[in-house]
Amino acid sequence: PGTWNWKGYNIRYQCAGTSGPALVLIHGFGANSDHWRKNIPALAMANRVYAIDLIGYGYSDKPNPREFEESFYTFETWGEQLNTFCAEVVKSDAFFICNSIGGLVGLQAAVMKPQTCKGIVLLDISLRMLHINKQPWFGRPFIRSFQNLLRNTVIGKLFFNAVATPESVKNILCQCYHDTSAVTDELVQMILQPGLDPGAVDVFLEFICYSGGPLPEDLLPLVKCPVLVAWGEKDPWEPVELGRAYGSFDAVEDFVVLPNVGHCPQDEAPELVNPLVESFVKLHS
Repeated sequence: PGTWNWKGYNIRYQCAGTSGPALVLIHGFGANSDHWRKNIPALAMANRVYAIDLIGYGYSDKPNPREFEESFYTFETWGEQLNTFCAEVVKSDAFFICNSIGGLVGLQAAVMKPQTCKGIVLLDISLRMLHINKQPWFGRPFIRSFQNLLRNTVIGKLFFNAVATPESVKNILCQCYHDTSAVTDELVQMILQPGLDPGAVDVFLEFICYSGGPLPEDLLPLVKCPVLVAWGEKDPWEPVELGRAYGSFDAVEDFVVLPNVGHCPQDEAPELVNPLVESFVKLHS
């Protein structure tokens, strides 16, 4: 793993492969670049592969959100981080391969700087069901008070401490993976370890309370590059039936259903995901 300095913060990334098109792999909520451990070696055979820890996650720095006047942990921040990473580290345009909320980061970056992105693969992109626009008007004040409670009282910390244990992480992963044999102790540690860093709790609560910002349906019409959407058929968090609607956007070339797979196909079914990514990249290189 390497370290890149962005705006005075240390950002951790991994890279492999010496030639071919550049791929940047972008993890989901609460994860980090190790979640691509089953993809990096395979994709690096014919590509230059980079996997990044978004600021606030993994082994990247976790500045306290309260230090900033404006919201810091937003898709705009992460989109800017991704584009600057491509300019300074990758030093070329790139394909963005994204899981869950990483998909919004990839789309946001591509909209902000279209010349950087050659194509996007979205694996179970987050539908952002907690977004304020997806809540009935009469529920919104309750959601806001609940968010304030989490953010500004001890309740948020207690909630985080209950989640940040090996048992809880294992239970959550067993929910979101269809094949629970893929939920190994190694995977649990990989997700949990950086979550125990000081600062992780504030980022976690900040994101849970982030119910504004863009939705996939806001960004997809603005994207200029080709997009491939793939979805785990058994994703319990982002149901494939709701995901299908994204197949109708002009930029989206294909909507692929991955049978018997949950929310993190890259880790649960790399044998399906790696060839899909390779053929998409080949087609557009």
